Amino acid sequence: MSMFVRQPVQSPAPLLHQPLAPHWLTHLGALGLFSVAVIDSSVIPLPLPGSTDLLLLWLVAHSGDPWLLAPCAIAGSILGGYTTWHIGRRGGEKALRCYVPARLLGPIVVWVDRHRILAVFLPALLPPPIPLLPFALASGALGVSRSRFLAVFGAARTLRYTFIAWLGVAYGRSIVRLWSRTLQTWSTPLLCVFVGLMVSGLCFGIWKIQGLRKTEAAEILALQDKAEQTD
Repeated sequence: MSMFVRQPVQSPAPLLHQPLAPHWLTHLGALGLFSVAVIDSSVIPLPLPGSTDLLLLWLVAHSGDPWLLAPCAIAGSILGGYTTWHIGRRGGEKALRCYVPARLLGPIVVWVDRHRILAVFLPALLPPPIPLLPFALASGALGVSRSRFLAVFGAARTLRYTFIAWLGVAYGRSIVRLWSRTLQTWSTPLLCVFVGLMVSGLCFGIWKIQGLRKTEAAEILALQDKAEQTD
């Protein structure tokens, strides 16, 4: 009986109270994860590919609730993916030329046209360096229906982020311990660089969208002028 009331050994205690992640990173929480997931699946480039995966893994490993965090990542990613699909649907070929490098445009268009379900499912399921943006845009531009896109994209993201959350529960704590000292040292510079690159990516995405809208407006005006001249 006395062995259960004896005071615990004090040496491991500091380890339990040491922060295993930078303050700003662990306090992003579910809302921050949702926001990163939206941007990560949109036309706005993030400075680090797979940012949602890494943040989800980190938060779950740092005692986050996987039953809350994984659905937030899934919902945010579906919202971001839908906006990308919608831009492709609305902009068509112009959107593809605006966002997709010329060397990738031809093969991606052929792949999406021939494999409409796999072209959505595989890029949404597989991690970087498999790109998501070109396939989501092409899905909208080439006429993949909204219901099919959301169903396939949502299924892929559910599988991916459920697996990432499981990794965080099973193995993430040991990874956090390995990285914690380095990240604590460089947390402020990393935050500044990440925020700076995210703002730059946001500005770049807005600039691209505005350019696409101006092109559409110019084409509409040209068609109206041509119709008036014909009349």
